[in-house]
Amino acid sequence: QVQLVESGGGLVQAGGSRRLSCAASGFFFNIASVGWYRQAPGKQRELVATITSGSRTNYADSVKGRFTISRDNARNTVYLQMNSLKPEDTAVYYCYAHTHWTEGERDYWGQGTQVTVSS
Repeated sequence: QVQLVESGGGLVQAGGSRRLSCAASGFFFNIASVGWYRQAPGKQRELVATITSGSRTNYADSVKGRFTISRDNARNTVYLQMNSLKPEDTAVYYCYAHTHWTEGERDYWGQGTQVTVSS
């Protein structure tokens, strides 16, 4: 059973930092692309950052230079370090995994963790 369990969300002041973690299980984490998306109230879910199995990263323009995605294959965990947080970063942050199986590929999502940035 595939599971993606996020942690680290909460309330933080503008300019502050927060680190999100996503513990994965049930699939071959080391060959999966993983990442983070977010959804603010009344808005569509949007990409924040992704990291491939080869550790190639991709970021939304809005977070470049402030957020850093990383992965620890030994712990089956992906992290999102968020610095210089802004009120517009307030959203539910979802962990994402693009997994590979003998029968094909499949995407999975975590349940989300709320990040609220106060001004």
